[in-house]
Amino acid sequence: MLDSNSAINISVVIPVGSRHGDVVALYQDYKAAFEKLAYPYEFVFVLDGRFAEVAAGLETLQRQGEPLVVVSLTRAFGESTALMAGFERAHGSIVVTLPAYYQIESAEIPKLIDALLAGADVAIGRRWPRSSTRFQSLRRTLFHTALRWMTNLELSDLGCSARAMRRRVIEEVFLYGDQHRFLAVLAHRQGFRVTEVKVRQSPQDHFEGGYRLREYAHRVLDILTVLFLVRFTKKPLRFFGMIGLLLAGIGALLLLYLIIARLGFAQPLADRPALLLSSLLVVLGLQLFAIGLLGELVIFTHARDIKDYQVESVIQFTDSAARPTSTEAPGKDHIAVS
Repeated sequence: MLDSNSAINISVVIPVGSRHGDVVALYQDYKAAFEKLAYPYEFVFVLDGRFAEVAAGLETLQRQGEPLVVVSLTRAFGESTALMAGFERAHGSIVVTLPAYYQIESAEIPKLIDALLAGADVAIGRRWPRSSTRFQSLRRTLFHTALRWMTNLELSDLGCSARAMRRRVIEEVFLYGDQHRFLAVLAHRQGFRVTEVKVRQSPQDHFEGGYRLREYAHRVLDILTVLFLVRFTKKPLRFFGMIGLLLAGIGALLLLYLIIARLGFAQPLADRPALLLSSLLVVLGLQLFAIGLLGELVIFTHARDIKDYQVESVIQFTDSAARPTSTEAPGKDHIAVS
């Protein structure tokens, strides 16, 4: 657990993408919240693309002596990449991610830090009460219900970009693609303690645009990706083997039926598409099973290099004192044992 009396410094990473507000005004609001915490802090803005007006405003703040770093990417790579670029330049023992637009009340940010001080490794904001249309509420409920069923993690607002985490989380969790939404899920998979904190939604948090059908398809694929990463990363045979055996079993039963129909009832098979379908199902099932076996071989070969756990503490006995002492695990906060 973080000791509130120990040296704590905070890095605030803000990716600036196509959706952003008045970044200078937003910075002033965020800064006022962190000044109340009495901890040293820094801001890291990552421009995910070319935003000349935003860059000019941030450069003005820098000349005024504000503690911020501006990282400009050559083009738009996506929020996950922008966050990783910001994490690489963050020096704080606590890393906070915030959106480049009004999403939560800035006065609620200290609640995320308090959750870490209480023992969590990752604190993710949940906008509550939430202002949204019925369709948005239904869409959000379906998304989180599916995710909850797949991951057994009780989260209700993964779309909230306000998060706080200990430094070791960003050192262990790697983001790519559109996985920034699932940062808390991936951290939980690595053994980190994740909690959700209710924060007040900003009155200016309104998304006027809509999503194309392609975006919904992407979200479904993202959920399936997370399902595989969370449950089957080290057990690929269970995923591919289960599907492969199911398909091969259906094909085998259909083939058995056709064989009995041909031998027992003299029914012709030359003009029956079921023969081709059953054969394809058997072949496809065996191929998927073989992919699972190859995956198991790869995992077995690299198992020593894969770490998917976190050490809370190590208690050992010294020969001289004959009493237990506690040593810190690398990257863990010190825990005193009396």
